[in-house]
Amino acid sequence: MFKGFRDFILRGNVIELAVAVVIGAAFNAVVQKVVDSLINPIIGAAFQADTLDGALKVGLPGPNGGEIAFGAVIGAILNFVIVAAVVYFVFVLPMNKLRPKVPEAPTGPSDVDLLGEIRDLLKAQAEGQTQAPAAAPATNADEATGGPAHKH
Repeated sequence: MFKGFRDFILRGNVIELAVAVVIGAAFNAVVQKVVDSLINPIIGAAFQADTLDGALKVGLPGPNGGEIAFGAVIGAILNFVIVAAVVYFVFVLPMNKLRPKVPEAPTGPSDVDLLGEIRDLLKAQAEGQTQAPAAAPATNADEATGGPAHKH
């Protein structure tokens, strides 16, 4: 029971996932500071609001009317794009350049190539049968007696 749990915990994928979650949480704090300290003031100045959450609000009519906060949606999309860009340019791109290039193993013929070869072989085989003298087809009498039909 404990051996199975130990094997599960020590799998490479589980450890890598745990590291990714911890790094992601720490990285999120950095990205959030960049958004709050750099991006939001620039966009807030353009929309005359402190943050994107307060920009582009549209009031809804009615007694319980609330507000639609388009700025908050734009801020969330912008945050996602910034996180994706930083992850790609800071982590993925450098790691891909550092990773040794492994030449791809040569692959065999594709399914289409194999099917084409089979078609060509069957075609050649069929042409070979039509050129050879055809054997006389067996009749029902031949099959019943095990040989050619006899005349009595």
